[in-house]
Amino acid sequence: MKLKTLSFLLLTVFIFSCSSKKNIEPNLNYEVKLDTLTMLDQSRNRKIPVAYFSPKTDKKIANQQVIIFSHGYGANHGGDYLLYSYLTEKLASKGYFVVSIQHELPTDELIPSGGIPQVVRMPFWKRGTENILFVLNELKKSKPELDYKHVTMIGHSNGADMTALFANKHPDMVYKIITMDNRRMYLPRTSIPKVYTLRSNDYPADEGVLPTKGEQEKYHITVQFTNINHGKMDNKGSEEERKALTDFVLKYLNEN
Repeated sequence: MKLKTLSFLLLTVFIFSCSSKKNIEPNLNYEVKLDTLTMLDQSRNRKIPVAYFSPKTDKKIANQQVIIFSHGYGANHGGDYLLYSYLTEKLASKGYFVVSIQHELPTDELIPSGGIPQVVRMPFWKRGTENILFVLNELKKSKPELDYKHVTMIGHSNGADMTALFANKHPDMVYKIITMDNRRMYLPRTSIPKVYTLRSNDYPADEGVLPTKGEQEKYHITVQFTNINHGKMDNKGSEEERKALTDFVLKYLNEN
């Protein structure tokens, strides 16, 4: 009887471990494929350049998770959605389907340098959230096999402000957000979506942007300070800086 009970318990543990096993294996390193395209949001007559970073594999990745990336402000020079390849390529190599969105076009107005940021920059953040929403909905049509229940959104600087705003406006569409030094738009005070933020060592956030210690504990929000400059969170960072940021992001993605 004891032997049967022990066998049953071992079988139960085995089944549970298999069922709870993550689809993304940390030791996997796929080759990465880059595809670029330009979408058109006809309702806004808005072109949206997009880059897909995806793992090269002949086998379907079950429940393949989606990551939406939003770049920092580039003064409308263009090409910003490709300037974080150290991170977007690494994430794709681990099995994620990564979508990097170009939010600024050469014909756009420049973001005002004066005024209250939360006021003068809000139209630009809203445009970014509309870009994200459009791209995500189009992706659901063209790639319905992906896992849209666990969408993670990552952004740097101005793109992180857009990411925070999107999570505030559409919390039901986001599983996790990871902001890299958003300084102006306040982070959601929620447990769902899960909130993580990586902070630079040279630019403080505006008052009220970051949750208090009490809010961090209440909502299980992670605020991680780093020794990395705000402007070194893209490809300009050193190898050590890029690795540190990537390691943090991978850690957050693997947390339940």
